[in-house]
Amino acid sequence: MAERRFEGQVVQITGAASGFGALAADLFAEQGAKLVLSDLNSEGLQKVADDLIVQGTKVVTGQVDVSNEDQVAAHIAEGIEQFGQIDVAINNAGMGHAMKPITALTVEEFDESMAINARGVFIGMKHQLPGMIERGNGCILNVASAAGLVGAAMLSGYAASKHAVVGLTRAAADEVARKNVRVNALCPSFASTPLFNLMADQMGEKQGIDREEAYARISSRVPMRRVAKPEEVVQAMLWACDPANSFMTGQAISIDGGLTAV
Repeated sequence: MAERRFEGQVVQITGAASGFGALAADLFAEQGAKLVLSDLNSEGLQKVADDLIVQGTKVVTGQVDVSNEDQVAAHIAEGIEQFGQIDVAINNAGMGHAMKPITALTVEEFDESMAINARGVFIGMKHQLPGMIERGNGCILNVASAAGLVGAAMLSGYAASKHAVVGLTRAAADEVARKNVRVNALCPSFASTPLFNLMADQMGEKQGIDREEAYARISSRVPMRRVAKPEEVVQAMLWACDPANSFMTGQAISIDGGLTAV
């Protein structure tokens, strides 16, 4: 039997009820990990957890708002209490906002993007890092976006929050590198997730086209002329967090079909 790369390790994943988070939970479980999972969607999260438990994976779950420090701290503490430590943390929870010009974006929409996408990552790392620093080992992967590397017209609040994630990642990586703790960011572009489908539907509504045509127009902006499969992004998550990938830190890794290369 092939070696399981995360055998016995404890992996925390936020936003685990759907999209990248749910698929990551499945693939890390296949690689032997114990899981500490959270999401605001408690029903969806429980379904993910139940499917994993049936397969023999040990799972701790929590309904958590990642922008709420008390909830995040309690959830991480519960994971450590159950499993002893957290070896890998994937700060994946995030949200988008309706596509609109910056002049039409409300302060409330901007603040919500920053609270979930940026403050959520900050709070997560604040409570994930102490145990890793104490042990002298650990890995954090923050899910940013290609919109955190380049401009993203009509998505200014989202882009600002994802640029913040990249900045937080690099600052933290520099702080803890000498403690043998790695911190990286993953920057996917368009991928066929529920969040992307919502964006495509909003675009279609504005332009009077269906989702298939919206996909085609969005794909035309990508050099590979397609959007990513979620599996392609999550495989990169496993690679970035692999214990064998021990010398990479402070990086913003593009998984974007060449979008940011041009």
